[in-house]
Amino acid sequence: MKSQKPKQNTKLLKRFLPYYKKYKKTLVLDLLCAALTTVCELILPLIARQITGYATENIAALTTRLILTWATFYIVLRIIDTLANYYMASVGHIMGAKIESDMRHDFFYHLQKLSFTYYDKAKVGTLMSRITNDLFDITEFSHHCPEEFFIAGIKIVASFIILCTMNVPLTLIVFAVIPIMVLVLAKYQRRMKEGFRDSRTQIGELNSQVEDSLLGIRVVKSFAKEDYEQKKFDKGNLTFLSVKERVYKIMGAFQSCTRLFDGIMYIIVVAVGAFFLKDGYITAGDYVAYLLFVTTLMTSVRRIVEFSEQFQRGMTGIERFSEILDIEPDIKDNKNASELKNVKGEIELKNVSFHYNEDKRDVISGLNLSVNAGESIALVGPSGGGKTTLCSLLPRFYDITEGEITIDGTDIKSITLKSLRENIGMVAQDVYLFSGSIRENITYGNPDATDEEIIAAAKLAGADEFISELPDGYDSYVGERGIMLSGGQKQRISIARVFLKNPPILILDEATSALDNESERLVQQSLERLAKGRTTFTIAHRLTTIKNADRILVLTENGIEESGSHKELLQKGGLYSELYKLYSAE
Repeated sequence: MKSQKPKQNTKLLKRFLPYYKKYKKTLVLDLLCAALTTVCELILPLIARQITGYATENIAALTTRLILTWATFYIVLRIIDTLANYYMASVGHIMGAKIESDMRHDFFYHLQKLSFTYYDKAKVGTLMSRITNDLFDITEFSHHCPEEFFIAGIKIVASFIILCTMNVPLTLIVFAVIPIMVLVLAKYQRRMKEGFRDSRTQIGELNSQVEDSLLGIRVVKSFAKEDYEQKKFDKGNLTFLSVKERVYKIMGAFQSCTRLFDGIMYIIVVAVGAFFLKDGYITAGDYVAYLLFVTTLMTSVRRIVEFSEQFQRGMTGIERFSEILDIEPDIKDNKNASELKNVKGEIELKNVSFHYNEDKRDVISGLNLSVNAGESIALVGPSGGGKTTLCSLLPRFYDITEGEITIDGTDIKSITLKSLRENIGMVAQDVYLFSGSIRENITYGNPDATDEEIIAAAKLAGADEFISELPDGYDSYVGERGIMLSGGQKQRISIARVFLKNPPILILDEATSALDNESERLVQQSLERLAKGRTTFTIAHRLTTIKNADRILVLTENGIEESGSHKELLQKGGLYSELYKLYSAE
């Protein structure tokens, strides 16, 4: 297992490095500035060495002019250092923020490609944690990682070369401690990475729990379950705390070991250097230079140690980022997929079977169905018969396991997903309105629509009247998920949205089942206008709403049990007749 960690880090870094490609010039300048700041630190011990050497060996040579020359030289270096540091702190950080933005773009783009199968199991709170917290850590990582390692590399190599010119044995003794230090600290680094990964996982779970509780706050309050939700949150919060405690204990041991090695390095230079000084192996100037160089060296090692926490956070963020991007969409365009154009709306299902991944039992089995262009099809039957599943297969929210579905004779798997779904409109029972204005929600069906087209769509949907009575009209804020509107109002806005989209194929999934009688009447009138001239599939529990359908299909676990018009099925006296009598009695 130990040997796999460096390989894993290398793999993650290879995945991350291409994000620097757009910012090569910025990165090069950033590293150049890092080199300049490093030179300033390395020059000071050499100046101190010279001054000490003159002071102990030839004090007369230490003139005012020489001191001022060195001082002026160092001030110039410090001005360069200040400018270089400003570039690193500003432009370097901006580069990191841009990389974060690019990664967040790729992350969200990939999430948009994943199918319903993935979202059936995914937790939105966990995904939110990955797209925010994890990627913020990557910003710091992407900026500081090249700088810190580059600076440390220069300092260690330069210090080794310079110190070897003074005294090779003392230099080798000092640098012999570094490999031991690296081996000890590497052990804690691995444990820190595991801890940070667990921490990220747990905060994602906690975010998901909080989101779930807050989105369901009305249910929580209606059942007076505030205490229950608080206990649930406290449990998750304490679990997160225990993970953090474990991580900080590892970090404490990590930093304590660093301080111990820090002290060992200093005492080696002080003690061994003192013996060398006493025996004449080094000069006083060399001794002072050693002390200053070791300070610089340890500062560099300490910065790497301090950065290691950020490094591990960054690697964990890259790992979690890669986990999502490595998920292949199970529904995507075929290689030679073509666009669906000039749609008439003829639909055919040929021996179609489907089951969900977790359940090997077919929800739909061997289904055959032909639908004419502009025909109105109603789907009724007991729960579990596959009505909603069938309607989810048409826009390829899920892919069939067997058979073929065609639109105007073309297999939907050979059509681009975008053009397929652009030609299908959906109105569902559970209406989702985006946080924003009524206008923004209606134009979701056609972002380029004019005000006249928006109002026309709203009138067709029976929504213009109530919208006009609102204080801000079409610019009225709907609240999160449309909470500031009634169920009937939300449904009519969703219908207006589809009117504006103007698709040739329409799916109505129990669009009126959650409404009161008056709202149902208004929405039903809107739906009838919407369905006119379109190939329409209507799923309904309220059987009175589908009496005018061209054809009614009774779906059960056995497939299509009955097919015909409302009048024909009543006369037949079968399952539909029983369902209708039961509904009428209710």
